[in-house]
Order: sequence, then C-alpha cells, then structure tokens
Amino acid sequence: QVQLAESGGGLVQAGDSLRLSCTASGLPFNRYRMGWFRQAPGKEGDSVARISWDGDITYYADSVKGRFTISRDNAKNTVYLQMNSLQPEDTAVYYCAADGIAATYRPMSRNTVDYWGKGTLVTVSS
Repeated sequence: QVQLAESGGGLVQAGDSLRLSCTASGLPFNRYRMGWFRQAPGKEGDSVARISWDGDITYYADSVKGRFTISRDNAKNTVYLQMNSLQPEDTAVYYCAADGIAATYRPMSRNTVDYWGKGTLVTVSS
C-alpha cells in the first residue's frame, strides 16, 4: 500500500527554521509530482509548494515565496520543505501529497492528488 510519512514538525519561535520531510513507499517515486499543503484550524487548506518528478519545476504560494524551499531526493524517495523565517501565520498542519506526472504543469489540488500523508503539525509562537 502507498504511504507518505511526514516528519519534522514542532514548536518554534518566530524567525526560526524547520525542515519537513516526507518519505514515500509503495509507488514509483520518480514518476510522481510531490507537494506540500497546509491547513490551519478552522481554515481551508491551501497548496504551499510543489515540485516536478525531476525537481526542475517548482511552485510556491505567494505567502511563502522567498522563505520556503521544496526539494526532493529520488534516491531516498523523499521530498523536503525547508522553512525559514517562520511566522505565526505559518502555524498549520502540513500535509505531503503526490500526484502523477501527467499533472506536472497543472495546479496541485485535492482533485489531482492521488496520495496524502497524515500530516505534521507546525506551531510558530510570537
């Protein structure tokens, strides 16, 4: 069965950094686009970042552009989200997601995602 396992969340102060990891199993990792979504309590979830199968094409939400970096290591079946200069507004549950390479040039959404991780909580205090 396909599994996406996130790790790296935690409690930090504003200005700190965290790196989230998501390790996939049960799927041909290099044939999937990977991405990160986040959802704050009582808020609608949104796409934070995504990366193509080979790491060549990336996307970032305006709210995180310049602060977050998505990357992947296909040899380790792992995608990362490096989060710098964290702000309280970044507090959310962060979810790893995967969809097929046919969707590479399309926005990543609940309609395209094939697999979801369970999520990891990031809390940023002021």
